[in-house]
Amino acid sequence: MTVTPSRSTASLDVEVDTTDLEGIGKIHIDQVIDYVHETGAVELPGYLHLYRKYLKQRWDVYDLDFTQDRRDWIEIDEQAKRSFLQIASGFHHGERQVEVELAPFFFGIPEEYKVFLASHLEDEARHTIFFDRFYREVVGLEGESILDVLDGSYQYISETFVGPFGLLSYLTDELRRNPYDLHRSMQYATAYMLWIEGVLALAVMKITLGYARAAKVLPAYTTGFTATCRDEARHVQAGMRYIREQLDRDPALVEDLFETLRTLLLMSSTSSAYVMYEAIGWTEERVRSLLAQQLERKLGLIGVTLPADLREMVDKMDPVLAGG
Repeated sequence: MTVTPSRSTASLDVEVDTTDLEGIGKIHIDQVIDYVHETGAVELPGYLHLYRKYLKQRWDVYDLDFTQDRRDWIEIDEQAKRSFLQIASGFHHGERQVEVELAPFFFGIPEEYKVFLASHLEDEARHTIFFDRFYREVVGLEGESILDVLDGSYQYISETFVGPFGLLSYLTDELRRNPYDLHRSMQYATAYMLWIEGVLALAVMKITLGYARAAKVLPAYTTGFTATCRDEARHVQAGMRYIREQLDRDPALVEDLFETLRTLLLMSSTSSAYVMYEAIGWTEERVRSLLAQQLERKLGLIGVTLPADLREMVDKMDPVLAGG
């Protein structure tokens, strides 16, 4: 049976798909996250289709005016500021790290994906500048270079960032040595496209943008980060298409996906720095539930069912899902 989206759902997809930079800032983050999963497991968009979307959705990071954001930041409670930065700083560093670690993945992927991945790389450069501007002009970090500002925000980084991105650095180096290793490519795509972009990034977006909208603060951040989320929608859809294509060709590669997820979930089960999520309207339990739900949605896109041990790890991460 074919299910036709309701008119309201279809219109929301069109709104997210076609609006300009000014318009995207007025769209709720939940709409954009739903847009990531618009196709379900039926038909993920082709790489060149996603490349055409990139051409239409490209935005200029220098069109943003952070003047009001700076005024808002001065008035925000100190604990809320710290909690916000503990969450947002992973994205700040992640954008720059991915910008320099995508290259080895280019060699072993289909030609059409290479075309799209070039746009993905340009997106990451834009997102790096977006966060550099936010930390300079709003938070007040100083530095002569992008790396100087990154050094300034590193104090807020937690294991949630360090573990997965450390693994990604290792897998990037392994791909550099042998870019045609399908096992390493699957591990890389799982760590980056599925977990870092598909789970962590979308969760960070929902948490920080939800806070900014509820508190009616940080309008330029809201606009730029919502536009960033729409960019990530393309990245995630392309990554899930690649993973699914590889699994269709060689179902045994699912073991590489599972083993990578075991490592990532183990990393996510421990932390030495507590984030006061309550200061920005969240709780630790709600955040874990969000992470688990985003993982489930990505697994749905690639048609993968977790084995019992991985299911138990997800259930322990999210007691809400474990309860049904």
